[in-house]
Amino acid sequence: MANENFALSYAPPRALERNFVAQLAFVALLLLVFVGLQPFSPPPGVSTFGGAAQTAQGDSLRQVLYLSVFAVIVLCAIQRRGLGAIQAIPITLGLLLAWCCASALWAAEPGVALRRAGLEVVIVLSALLSVETIGSERAFFWWRVMLALILVVNFASIPFIPTARHLAGEVDGALVGNWRGLYGHKNIAGAISAITALTFLFSRNGWRNWLGIVIAIAAIVFLVMTRSKTSLGLLPLAIAAGILYRFGWRDSLSRAVVTAAAVLLLAALASIAAFDSDAIAHALEDPTEFTGRSAIWAAELSYIRDHLFLGSGFGTFADTGGISPLHGYISGHWVEEVSHGHNGYLQLTVTIGAVGAVLAFVALILKPLRSFWTLDWRGDAFKPLLFALFAFLVLHNFMESDFLEGDAPTWVAFLFLLAGLRALELA
Repeated sequence: MANENFALSYAPPRALERNFVAQLAFVALLLLVFVGLQPFSPPPGVSTFGGAAQTAQGDSLRQVLYLSVFAVIVLCAIQRRGLGAIQAIPITLGLLLAWCCASALWAAEPGVALRRAGLEVVIVLSALLSVETIGSERAFFWWRVMLALILVVNFASIPFIPTARHLAGEVDGALVGNWRGLYGHKNIAGAISAITALTFLFSRNGWRNWLGIVIAIAAIVFLVMTRSKTSLGLLPLAIAAGILYRFGWRDSLSRAVVTAAAVLLLAALASIAAFDSDAIAHALEDPTEFTGRSAIWAAELSYIRDHLFLGSGFGTFADTGGISPLHGYISGHWVEEVSHGHNGYLQLTVTIGAVGAVLAFVALILKPLRSFWTLDWRGDAFKPLLFALFAFLVLHNFMESDFLEGDAPTWVAFLFLLAGLRALELA
């Protein structure tokens, strides 16, 4: 099979001559998303998940920088492909973004919903168009370079920068001492560490790629020190998913065998869950379980029952004070300070309703799965890397909120994998 030397992924680009400005814009986008304007700054008033809150001045600068990068990316995309550049955005994702913008019509604060939906459109288009313009191989090469540099900075910061760890005074005392590097919370640092491990484990020469393996091991060490339980638990599953895809999607027979085994495994897990349903229900009803997530989920479900179809409006879940959709649905002082729903699927339904959640499911789950179902004829295992990232981030959203989260690094990582799949479809 062609390109068999690419045991688990694909090679970085060998030439850098094409569209230098577009590559600079992509690197600038990476810096804005994965480093940000306030590295090592813990969120004031601390939430249980998320980055530092922006001051009005900092938020304005952030918007200007994103719009500037977006303008350059759009110009480069049009220069290369003309109006055909719009093909980089799947129709299903375009419909989802349109619905997010439309939700401002019924939001309690239309201005908030429209501004945040506008930023979402800018982020999504920037990620997809930039990958399409410079090519997925080159884009993933620069992304891996950025992730490696961030990992180095994270390790170097631990002995010298106090805020590289969670400090005393956190709302959740269990966080104290956990590594977070330049990010606002150990869960973000943990997720980025897991993504770094995946991008380097699934690398050019497989087990002969010693540098990639060393970087991946270092990323796993940092992940362990963050004590991010969700990412620690999901990383092995994502690695297994990528390897199974690599060897199971080479031909129709292998694909059928792996699919049958997966169905049997899911059936077994469902049976186990059915037998232990009482214990699971008790855990979900206990506000102290899952580090308080169950209380948030219960409030989200209550809100969804009362506002099923349209939701509260895009972007109204977090940092909206008294107009938060969960206001009046939640009790307990510390829970009221949470700025994320700790479940991407529930949070989507809360903010953009069942209609938007269905659009999101089609655009973010079903459409990629349809692309993954096609056999991997390339043989260089680029798709297994994408599938490993897909498995990690889809499962990650059961415990955290990544989908449509503005410029959250995990959401942009998901956009990169969508862009990689789109590039394969258009090839």
